[in-house]
Amino acid sequence: MEYYMNPAPVKKVKFLTRGVMILILLVINAFVFLAIRFFGGLGAMTNLDNQHPWGIWIAIDVACGVALAAGGFTSAALGHIIHKEEYKVILRPALLTAMLGYTFVALGVFVDLGRYYFIWHPLIYWNGSSPLFEVGICVMTYVTVLYIEFIPIVTERFIGKVNLKGIFASLNKMIDSLLRFLDRGLAKTMFIFIIAGIVLSTLHQSSLGTLMVIAGPKMHPLWQTPILPLLFLLSAIAVGFPMIIFESLIAARSLGLKPEMKVLSGLGRMMGPMLGIYFAFKLGDMLIRGTFVYLTEVNTQSIMFVIEVVVGVIIPMRMFFSEKVLNSRLWLFVASALTVLGVFLNRINNFLVAYSPPYAFKSYFPSVGEISVTVGFIALLVLLYRVIVMNFPVISLPDKKKLPMVKYAIKGGEQ
Repeated sequence: MEYYMNPAPVKKVKFLTRGVMILILLVINAFVFLAIRFFGGLGAMTNLDNQHPWGIWIAIDVACGVALAAGGFTSAALGHIIHKEEYKVILRPALLTAMLGYTFVALGVFVDLGRYYFIWHPLIYWNGSSPLFEVGICVMTYVTVLYIEFIPIVTERFIGKVNLKGIFASLNKMIDSLLRFLDRGLAKTMFIFIIAGIVLSTLHQSSLGTLMVIAGPKMHPLWQTPILPLLFLLSAIAVGFPMIIFESLIAARSLGLKPEMKVLSGLGRMMGPMLGIYFAFKLGDMLIRGTFVYLTEVNTQSIMFVIEVVVGVIIPMRMFFSEKVLNSRLWLFVASALTVLGVFLNRINNFLVAYSPPYAFKSYFPSVGEISVTVGFIALLVLLYRVIVMNFPVISLPDKKKLPMVKYAIKGGEQ
């Protein structure tokens, strides 16, 4: 029934709930530890050292964040490039998720850098031989592109509705004219930013894999492979639609909305082959390099690899080929959640479990402060998502003006 669905702010729900209050407390807790980090340095509240220069802020906040925000470019390719009109209802929520996700990726890098005040250096001091330079430039550019793509949602919300009071009332006309100018300009040029966003995403998704390739023998052979950039890209593409399904079903339940099961089931039908392609490359690489022998060793690496592949790839792949799963809200959510978990574990495994720095005197485990900041970032992302969808036309809702016309047309057709 998407033909009478229009993006609109979600009004009929209160913002402050018990869950929202818990999220606010988690955010406040994170800000306390962030204050310690910025005033006392990384050593004051993290377990990082010279042997372990990165931890969960890179593995989760950055590597996982980049991968799980892939719904932005996969949905853009589906809706704008392939022109699958029936999936237009998921484009704006996916764009918002990607925009917030990449914003927090940038914040994660900012917090993790020892000299965070030099985060702007890649813009001036280029190092073309570094994978991190390519990742940094692409991420910064893509964040900018995402915010530009979000501007039409802002103009739609405020054009003709700018109503500043008092001494700012004289600015109403000027702001409205600016909004109309941006709306007209972006309507003609948006395709450039959409294509740029898709290209930039494929570049930095794969380059994160390149970063771990150059780690060489520091990585366990189960993950260290020359095709790691391809595997990172394929896994990001494979998790894009499940992340959209995962986010849509949670948002629908939280906001009291009815999920568009026809659209979400359609996304699910594409997932079986996508996961199959990713699994085929991963399995083929193991067979060619002979690294499957390491699975006979019972250790942390082999156990985590099996959990990642079986729980995060094989089981959801089989589920997505089932019509019963695709037509069930619960099982579709479970299959999507397992896929998200699989990519989450893959990035954790690559950046933490598989990585063994030489001359390390102890193993790394995140401090309470590191965990609190990561959890607080996730909580803040959820809060911002809720604020934005309640005030901007992001989620498609039934259009009450068109609904009676649709019902009349259906009734007339039956006669």
